[in-house]
Amino acid sequence: MAAGGPPAGGRGSVAAAERGATTIADRVVAKIASQAAREALHGVPEGGSPPHATVTVHHDAARVRVSLELDYPSDIGAQCGAVRHRVVQRVKALAGMDVPEVAVLVERLHSAHSRTAAQGRIR
Repeated sequence: MAAGGPPAGGRGSVAAAERGATTIADRVVAKIASQAAREALHGVPEGGSPPHATVTVHHDAARVRVSLELDYPSDIGAQCGAVRHRVVQRVKALAGMDVPEVAVLVERLHSAHSRTAAQGRIR
């Protein structure tokens, strides 16, 4: 046996279930969710703010709330569905957590028409 270490061959070592647990902070999961939302939307609308997520984690399950801004006109329902899907997928892959709920809040719509009209007035 090596001094101060476990016996050779790993015999007598502590079982995996008894070693402890890894805890991932809510803010880390929120950053993963925010990035996933940005990926699902393929970026941020011109003049818009990036998606922001808040998360509550309980027993390896994350409940996520994502606030975002979208271009308009667009298929808002499809974009929200894509955000939900991507958030669930990325949080599961990167944090190992189930995501039973993703609430998507559309805070603002950015009209392509008003941007075009505003650009036409610039001299």
